[in-house]
Amino acid sequence: MEYQKLSNGVEIPMLGFGTYQLKPNEVADAMKGALDAGYRHFDGAHIYGNEVEVGKAYKASSVKREDLFITSKVWNEDQGYDKTLAAFDKTLSELQLDYLDLYLIHWPNEDNFQLSLDTWKALEKIYKDGKARSIGVSNFSEDQLKQVFDMATVKPMVNQIERHPYKVQKELGDFDAANGIINEGYSPIGHGHLILEDPTINKIAKDHNKSAAQVVLRWQIDTGFVVFPKSSNIDHVKSNFDIFDFQLTDDEIKSINALDKDEHLNYD
Repeated sequence: MEYQKLSNGVEIPMLGFGTYQLKPNEVADAMKGALDAGYRHFDGAHIYGNEVEVGKAYKASSVKREDLFITSKVWNEDQGYDKTLAAFDKTLSELQLDYLDLYLIHWPNEDNFQLSLDTWKALEKIYKDGKARSIGVSNFSEDQLKQVFDMATVKPMVNQIERHPYKVQKELGDFDAANGIINEGYSPIGHGHLILEDPTINKIAKDHNKSAAQVVLRWQIDTGFVVFPKSSNIDHVKSNFDIFDFQLTDDEIKSINALDKDEHLNYD
């Protein structure tokens, strides 16, 4: 595993396992497969509707809690100071945990950004109380981050954004890095059929004797992004983890960067 250090010194694994769209009845097998394959970083959220099952999977594992890095997020409807604190406590209860490694604001409130700023104040309290080892945001723009900076006593440590070869996010990624914020990329291989058939990526894959998905995940990490692909297919779960025995050249990274279409595959 490779790691980055957050601004407060906490180490975050560069590769994790995503729990988005995992149905409750899929969680146990998928999580066991991921843990057995070596994953120790798990990205979740209350809105995914599976935190109870995810919590049971942690409990069923023999992996020590201190060896895991666990993320969750506060959903839009739970934003606001008091509601966020209550939502966090519910997430801890459902996951059967005493603390999280990272807690994020899932989306900025576009209609009332003050609500998101109040939510950030709640995250600061959670952090200062030792209930989350780190805090951050997701889907925040440069302008929105600046508004958080203006009122924060603790700056966001992470910004989780959509990121894949067709949405490279160079400007926002550079802004985050310049401000001590670690970038996380969701949908890291896009939606398979769109990106994994790309001729440029497949040529690089052939040169390294790797799959297209492995190349894209390696590109993410080589460019500084923490990623967490999701799959309920155990073979894919294992294959996605097998990316630490090669690196891309500068030219290969540039050729993948050049595929950028500024194309959202998710909500903009």
